[in-house]
Amino acid sequence: MTSIPLPPPPPPPGGVVAQAVDANGLVKLTRKDFQTKGDVRWCPGCGDYAILATVQRLMPDLGVPRENIVFVSGIGCAARFPYYMETYGMHTIHGRAPTIATGLNVTLPELSVWVITGDGDSLSIGGNHTLHMLRRNVDLKVLLFNNRIYGLTKGQYSPASEQGKITKSTPMGSVDFPVNPLQFALGAGATFVARAVDTEAKILLDVLTKAHKHKGTAYIEILQNCVVFNDGAWQDVRDNREQKPLSQLLLVDQQPMLFDGGKKGIGFDRQTMKPFVIDLAAEPNRKGEVLVHDETDPSGLMSHVLASFEYPKFPVPLGILKRETRATFDSLVVDQGKKAMEKGPGDLKKLLHAGDVWTVK
Repeated sequence: MTSIPLPPPPPPPGGVVAQAVDANGLVKLTRKDFQTKGDVRWCPGCGDYAILATVQRLMPDLGVPRENIVFVSGIGCAARFPYYMETYGMHTIHGRAPTIATGLNVTLPELSVWVITGDGDSLSIGGNHTLHMLRRNVDLKVLLFNNRIYGLTKGQYSPASEQGKITKSTPMGSVDFPVNPLQFALGAGATFVARAVDTEAKILLDVLTKAHKHKGTAYIEILQNCVVFNDGAWQDVRDNREQKPLSQLLLVDQQPMLFDGGKKGIGFDRQTMKPFVIDLAAEPNRKGEVLVHDETDPSGLMSHVLASFEYPKFPVPLGILKRETRATFDSLVVDQGKKAMEKGPGDLKKLLHAGDVWTVK
């Protein structure tokens, strides 16, 4: 990665203050270096604040200079994110953040490009663009803020809203079957699929750290609350402390899928191809039946099964469901360009007059 060392700030009157530098000679950054001076304008209590704080905490540990980081957003409450990061940023148009970010990545693959989107922005008007970003495996880190509602336009139902959801645009309840973002991503062939919760900073930080290291599209659904238009959207998974041990399944690579303090586990019947819950407190001898999580399982079977889990029948999986190594879109485009250049300079006039040509009089 090419980068320019950040210039040190001017010394205070009376002397020079020594600054800590890393192994590459770059000034060590802190969370404060990624905080803008302007006011952060989201509704009080919005889950976006928690996500912003975690991302700002993450950035200094990545070892990437600020001038090599770009946040690209679409339209929605979450789309204000680039304004609050002291990096480069682009606030684009509705649903098209993946497209613009793809162009940026292919043109300047040395950059660390993060896409900020919401369930309305990404899964509705932006669904087609999201699909092609995922299947191409563009080297982008995508944060999907999912609050199951259109917040910026004042509370209409979104593609992620549950059936029967009463909103301003569905006064009798939504009849739509909701989109499951993780199932969508897996179906599109995403190489990194994960889920976190806005206020669960430790889990979110771990997922984002691993997403940064992943080469390709890292797609992270973040369960996020909208206190004004959809408060309690993830009540059992996010807000109910007593319920969390039963409603959350923390996935750890190569570790058993246990929840409820280790008293329950996830099993899988390979004859019926159906998952089930094992009560280990009642049947401790069945511990051997508990599935061991494998992020890199080449079959991808369990990632699809886990993505389908909904509480209360099953706990909601948090962490990385799938991680796969595959060539990235930008690397393939660059390699193709090099091969084309090896053929020598082109002739535009010859190209334009190649094949069948008609003269119109």
